[in-house]
Amino acid sequence: MRVLILGAYGKIARIVEDNLLQEDIQQRLFLRNADRLTPADPKQEVIDGSSADIDAVSAALKDVDVVYANLAGKDIEEQAKTVVAAMDKTGVKRLIWISTLGIYDEVPGKYGEWNHKMLDGGYLETYGAAAKVIEASDIDFTIIRPAWLTNHDEVEYELTKKGEPFKGTEVSRKSIADFVTKLILDPQLYVGESLGVDKPGTDGDKPAWY
Repeated sequence: MRVLILGAYGKIARIVEDNLLQEDIQQRLFLRNADRLTPADPKQEVIDGSSADIDAVSAALKDVDVVYANLAGKDIEEQAKTVVAAMDKTGVKRLIWISTLGIYDEVPGKYGEWNHKMLDGGYLETYGAAAKVIEASDIDFTIIRPAWLTNHDEVEYELTKKGEPFKGTEVSRKSIADFVTKLILDPQLYVGESLGVDKPGTDGDKPAWY
């Protein structure tokens, strides 16, 4: 198997890359300013490029089985359009896409109000628009909506589906990376779903550190 990781320098992506070194999987690591990333293993190939550049993404998709997009930025909707178009062009079907909680107004109560206060004004709107692009496509996607992220050294999480109220307030990056790794290793899992991910027992009006 070969996986293309878009945004390969991201914190969650770096954990996924380390996880996959234990597996018989070729990693194609795609990022801007690729000199930031040195391959740790012969199974890793680093490519410099922008995920808004359809020619660069299309070229990187050659012989790829799974795409994991760990992208960010104000142009995230345009990046989503580019990724979908490149996958359509090359016939690659499986996409794992990192989004954020709140894009469906699914966070209840005071936590939902706080989340809107923190993320409205260009973040929830753009990530929501990007998710719509993914969901309107005919690719085999899984959208992941993490709670507020921590760097805790733990793997503990639960899932909520689209249409269900979001649960806890936080989750570790290591937990999200664990879930992404599971999806890469078993690409048939959760196809066509958008999943909230949180640490059980962290319900509240806002994350504990605020």
